Amino acid sequence: MTVEEFNYDLPSELIAQTPLKKRDESRLMVLDKKTGEVEHKHFKDIISYLEPGDTLVLNDTKVLPARLYGEKEDTKAMIEVLLLKDVEGDTWECLVKPARRIKLGTVVSFGNGKLKATCVFVGEEGIRHFTFSYQGIFMEVLEELGTMPLPPYIHEQLQDQSRYQTVYAKEVGSAAAPTAGLHFTKELLAAIEKKGVHLAYITLHVGLGTFRPVNVEKVEDHEMHSEYYHMSKEVAELLTKTKKEGHRIISVGTTSTRTLETIMTLYGEFRECSGWTNIFIYPGYQFKAIDCLITNFHLPKSTLVMLVSALAGKDHILNAYKIAVKEKYRFFSFGDAMFIK
Repeated sequence: MTVEEFNYDLPSELIAQTPLKKRDESRLMVLDKKTGEVEHKHFKDIISYLEPGDTLVLNDTKVLPARLYGEKEDTKAMIEVLLLKDVEGDTWECLVKPARRIKLGTVVSFGNGKLKATCVFVGEEGIRHFTFSYQGIFMEVLEELGTMPLPPYIHEQLQDQSRYQTVYAKEVGSAAAPTAGLHFTKELLAAIEKKGVHLAYITLHVGLGTFRPVNVEKVEDHEMHSEYYHMSKEVAELLTKTKKEGHRIISVGTTSTRTLETIMTLYGEFRECSGWTNIFIYPGYQFKAIDCLITNFHLPKSTLVMLVSALAGKDHILNAYKIAVKEKYRFFSFGDAMFIK
């Protein structure tokens, strides 16, 4: 299977640069994964597709203001650092630009020395490990000096930083937002619960894989980066009960999907657990955990297009995307949504 099979034509003007004024007024394409039939709705209509007894699974990760701009202490050269994951204590794995300037022992200063980073490991493809030094609480310093790590295809400045967080974001640790969840409002979630639909929160911290293109010809040759996940005992019991009673598990986003499928693949059941996953879902994969998926429209030739193609079929997905382009849906992080039922 070649990566090129997951390509499609997307006019650049359809890449959403800013979020809509109201989260749940984005458009919603409903795709029947069995027939390929498509309906056009608005996101707030999602409630009519959910049934009492269903469980909606949401990723409660919170995005770090993880992009820092600083300068090398010796040469004053400008350096961009993107925090990816906490390795240990104050040492973080980071993506650096320009990486060639950062060698072992290099010190980068941010905010006139409020925060300093010393390089302690040099990896490939722009990866460096930095040990940070600062006064006070690291997360508070980061809130002051850092900015939201918006994807490279977004060129507009984000006026309200909270719009790149879900309304239920709680567990700090992501380098990018789980964007399918950006469409929900607190009011919509309350209405969904009132209908008798369960809400379950799991955590997957979105990491480097989000920023990495697929650079191989064959899909099977691509290697995913590992990301940290956690599921509580209460959520595991709820999901087990949902399945046992014949109701549906509806995943919000590809990150929730990867977490649920990882746990079922490892244990054959839902259970309280934490760990690292590098699961790669592409056509041929047999889903073990989820029944339906709420997701955004994804980049051509990306692992996310491959995941939704595994669930709904490549032909159905590429046809739906073709319709979305024709109907001028908004694409990617701040774009419109799809419900695969």
